[in-house]
Amino acid sequence: MNAPTGILLGTFEPGTPEWDQARAGLCITATEIAAVVGLAPPRWPSAFTLWHKKAGLPVPPFEPSQAMEWGNRLEPAVVQKFSDEHPELLVLETGTWRHAEREWQRATPDRILHHVEDLRHTEGPLPATLLEIKTSPYGGDGWGPSGSDEVPLHYRCQVQWQLDTLGLKACHVAVLISGHDYRTYLVEYDEADAELLRAAAEEFLDSVRRGECPDPDGSQITYDTAKLQAAGRDDTEIDIGPHLADRYRDALDLSRAMDDERRRIAAQILQRMGTARYATSLGQRIAIRTVKEDGTTHSLMPCRTGEKAH
Repeated sequence: MNAPTGILLGTFEPGTPEWDQARAGLCITATEIAAVVGLAPPRWPSAFTLWHKKAGLPVPPFEPSQAMEWGNRLEPAVVQKFSDEHPELLVLETGTWRHAEREWQRATPDRILHHVEDLRHTEGPLPATLLEIKTSPYGGDGWGPSGSDEVPLHYRCQVQWQLDTLGLKACHVAVLISGHDYRTYLVEYDEADAELLRAAAEEFLDSVRRGECPDPDGSQITYDTAKLQAAGRDDTEIDIGPHLADRYRDALDLSRAMDDERRRIAAQILQRMGTARYATSLGQRIAIRTVKEDGTTHSLMPCRTGEKAH
């Protein structure tokens, strides 16, 4: 282990003006780097949204989901479990850091770890590793066997950014999956990955300075961000060109065709289900049938991927 070389900016309460200030301006944080390289999951801000945020333009307000709320509530329990299994490590809260040389590179790890033996024998800055706490309420997609380094790719980006920012070599990741499956991982610093992430971040920040916005993707948050960029309405017309017009018409036709196909298949499933609650296949639940007060079908909804049939 080695001691952190990053600079601790302070410990700030999430959501406070001080917290926002530590993450404001032309900087990239560990939770933003996955969006920069196009690996953010659907519920996270896209590169398009992040670009507008860094440019000081309107973006949709952050609205924490129930999964995020319960992740925060469960974090102390997961930390305690990790501490119970690793009495040789001192688990401490930490704050927001920046790289010693690259002021725009920021990270706020969940915890910082010191070996108990080092407290007795080490003078000066203490060697450290990091601890990230995660919850995965809907299953273990992307999580490998406990003890490996197989974590979802967007989390790997986050961890590599944290390690690179603080100048550390390893991060433990503790995750609670589906409320009962506890696993731990050890992700080591990868210099090649860190260089790729830094290069992408520098190019992204340069694109903000140049005013060159990335192309929109198909996420809901990108669409919501685009809607916020114009206020008011002029009685004018804008020629979007035949290529974009044809793509829009084709997308509408495809959407209508997919809606028709979805309804056709759903009707076939309901016809097979009768009064059953779940539709299953190969030992997994595929869809759930909800009913109205009179017992007739209200809707057919997809089940979570990997949900097992009883």
